[in-house]
Amino acid sequence: MNLGEGCALPFFMGIWMNCFSFFSPATELPRRSTTRRLVAYVTCGLALALLGQTTALALTAEQTRALTLGETDARITALQKALAAPDAPTAAFLQAMADDAVKVNGTQVLVVRDGKATDPVTGEPTPLPDSAEDVINNNRMRGEIDAALSALQLLSPDAALRLQAAKSALKEPDPTKLGMIDKALANEANEGVKQQLLLARAAILLNSDKADERLASAKTLADSQTPDTQLLLNQRLSQEEDKHVRAQLQTSLLTIQAALSWGEKLGALFTGVSLASILLLVALGLAITYGLMGVINMAHGELMMIGAYATYMVQGLFRQYLPGLFDAYLLVAIPASFLATALVGAVLERLVLRHLYGRPLETLLATWGISLVLMQGVRSIFGAQNVGVENPSWMSGGVQLLANLSLPYNRLIIIGFALFVLVGMTLLISQTRLGLFVRGVTQNRPMASALGVNTARIDTYAFSLGCGIAGLAGCALSQIGNVGPDLGQSYIVDAFMVVVLGGVGQLAGTVYAALGLGLMNKLLEGIAGAVLAKIAVLVFIIVFIQKRPQGIFAMKGRSAEA
Repeated sequence: MNLGEGCALPFFMGIWMNCFSFFSPATELPRRSTTRRLVAYVTCGLALALLGQTTALALTAEQTRALTLGETDARITALQKALAAPDAPTAAFLQAMADDAVKVNGTQVLVVRDGKATDPVTGEPTPLPDSAEDVINNNRMRGEIDAALSALQLLSPDAALRLQAAKSALKEPDPTKLGMIDKALANEANEGVKQQLLLARAAILLNSDKADERLASAKTLADSQTPDTQLLLNQRLSQEEDKHVRAQLQTSLLTIQAALSWGEKLGALFTGVSLASILLLVALGLAITYGLMGVINMAHGELMMIGAYATYMVQGLFRQYLPGLFDAYLLVAIPASFLATALVGAVLERLVLRHLYGRPLETLLATWGISLVLMQGVRSIFGAQNVGVENPSWMSGGVQLLANLSLPYNRLIIIGFALFVLVGMTLLISQTRLGLFVRGVTQNRPMASALGVNTARIDTYAFSLGCGIAGLAGCALSQIGNVGPDLGQSYIVDAFMVVVLGGVGQLAGTVYAALGLGLMNKLLEGIAGAVLAKIAVLVFIIVFIQKRPQGIFAMKGRSAEA
């Protein structure tokens, strides 16, 4: 029976009335009923004891004064005593303290919400004196209150909250919470939560004064294959003097390290694939403008930036005019970023680049100057500071595969988006009339013109397509990083390396090069660090191009001979 519930008092009152009936003068008990009289004494004594325990579990006025008045150390001590036998009023009062909703008037403690005062013990409304003052909680006290509220979730009726509280207790073991964990274990029916509670209890007892408790805790914590538990065991190992406990600590650490190593390897593999998908998105547009058209487009990174800012503007419009549909803004931002950058690309091709075909070095200088103009234009319109692009709710969170391996939804979606763009562009180039004209013009312009193809229009379409794909890359990058005027500078060099390594004009080579560079970069980062990994990748590309100048896939046909 839960003695903290309101139904306990009527139960004990019934027993109390029965006791009075035994000892009432009007009751004539035979002399042979001595046994019944003895049972009555025992029953009444137990009732009084249990009733006293029920009263002790309730929040008292003295406890509220101890929690709010006096020095911080004394208040923390009172808080720890309150947690030894928590109840609903105690939890409500601690929440009020966390919300700065508690006032004191002398020795009177009040909970004030919306200008109305209530007694924290009885919950009854009470007048709010003008002289009442706010309770001041310093950072240390606030931390203790937050920890207490988190611990009280161990007794929540919601299994998810109990599980979260148990994991928090495991991560930050506190000996003062041991009694509450034992109480929660006694009442817990959910096996998953119970397992976490046992691990949290073991984490606390890992620093026990008794060697046998430390030994048992070290064995139990081997099942908690998390980096936090590994840190706890390492800390204990540095202090442990008992040889048997030290041996068990080392055994548990080996077990945890073996499990975590798989998470680290899979995590490096996933981050490599994620980087490859980003490089693929960035390089696909460049594979058209540089690989097929021969234009060294140094403004490709700034076109990505325009796509990211288009996403930012669509987000702002949804937030202001369609807040209820905010989670759908990305579905509108994708075509908007493509159209915005494709339009900018069409203007650049018509005004500048159409006069420079066949002169790649001059296209390099021209597009470099255009990149500076675009960056300064964005700074003038949006400012030099980064702007925030918020993920839709369906892109937040991730899939927890292992204790140290979580796959974020935004990264998974971007990988799928890169594959979608790749398939779409492959079909467009290989299966459509526009793709046929683009391939014909880029491979043999005079012959295509002789056959009646409007080469000037096809040039504009092809360059706009490459720029539009750069805008899609910017839209994707806005979901995983900062959006600012310098966004494209971080990816332009890597994009050119992908296109050159894969083979100029070869989409299949672009895919293989992006995947290879992404995986190589992340795997080497885990061994040598980010800087040395970049240097190693660059050296590899230089050596590879020296041995195979045409890249992974060589161009075939008349265009290769030219």
